[in-house]
Amino acid sequence: MKKVDRRNFIKSSALAMAPAIIPVSMMSSSEAMAREDQVAYPFVRFSGDGRFYEPAEYLNELQQIHLTMPIKGDNYGHGGAVEALEKKFAELTGKEKAIYMPTGTLANQLAISVLSGDNTKVYVQETSHVYRDEADAAQSVFNKRLMPLAKDETYFTAAQLQEAIEELSTTEVFQSGVGAVSVENPVRRKFGGTVPLEEIKKISMYCKSHSIKLHLDGARLYLASAWQGVSVMEYSSWFDTVYISLYKYLGASGGAILCGNASVIDKMPHLIKIHGGNMASNWTNAAMALHKLERIEQRFADTVKQSSEVVNGLNRIIGIAVTGIDQGTNIFNLSLQKEIDGNKMRDRLYNEFKIMVRPPDENNKIMLMMNETILYQNTAYILNAFSKSIS
Repeated sequence: MKKVDRRNFIKSSALAMAPAIIPVSMMSSSEAMAREDQVAYPFVRFSGDGRFYEPAEYLNELQQIHLTMPIKGDNYGHGGAVEALEKKFAELTGKEKAIYMPTGTLANQLAISVLSGDNTKVYVQETSHVYRDEADAAQSVFNKRLMPLAKDETYFTAAQLQEAIEELSTTEVFQSGVGAVSVENPVRRKFGGTVPLEEIKKISMYCKSHSIKLHLDGARLYLASAWQGVSVMEYSSWFDTVYISLYKYLGASGGAILCGNASVIDKMPHLIKIHGGNMASNWTNAAMALHKLERIEQRFADTVKQSSEVVNGLNRIIGIAVTGIDQGTNIFNLSLQKEIDGNKMRDRLYNEFKIMVRPPDENNKIMLMMNETILYQNTAYILNAFSKSIS
């Protein structure tokens, strides 16, 4: 196969030429920055959980993957890169089987529905994605009643779960049964806060002793694994089913993986079909995620190490203070002294140093999200960039 030159491939792409067609004067500053980023790759981006690809970059990345190891397509989820990805995730989580899902919402909802059987009650964190961000699908589509615990908190404890379940006998006349418990870890609505492993163990043991199935919404599980020093397999071992996102930090443009026992996963193909999720091919997402899984533990370990160095270094710069989240992962808060113009700092970081940060809020604070793009530059370079950008 003739080798494709990366630069010529991007230049010949219609997607790559699109910015030249649109006058800069017609773009907002954010649009101009985003379009410039396609050309000025790579940037250190203190936003998002992983590397985000613009369309031309995504196509080029797939091309490079294909040149190294030819990508094989799938047929409605069978064979090719999809099958390879499913086998890989079953191995990584220690589960019998895994299946590709078009969305995380569908993965969560189908898992909870199947695990619950005829029982209707499902206990969840009040701050969880399942409860707050899935359009009441459990109730309106799957006839499940979500029972929120620990309002405004990152997680509920095993003791809180037990108390809530035991109260049902005195607070409700008709016992429809507890079907499942769902735990999100880490919790994005709590800025990446995690559930301590010891609490997960207690919840799991309680559920097993009462024949209640346990689901893990682990969309960002690899972040919890890296920042808390607990392997994905260890986390997964305490749950009956585990969902992991393919686009949060694995580079894919969409998709999810659901892992569990064969008795559960074997029911999924039919359910995916009747809920309209059976797509003709998914290899573009599967191939990217499969590629990004290579050495992910080492990349994330390096990211955690350099993030710590950057945070410590920033805290030594006069005018900057960075704090983490209790039991958190990759999200930090950067506070600037009021005399520092946060927007000017942001512009200079972007224009002079290829570093992207979010705009400051009304209190001159900026959310910093650490991801593997921090490895594009060394710690000294990043600290020097911040120091010069506030002067």
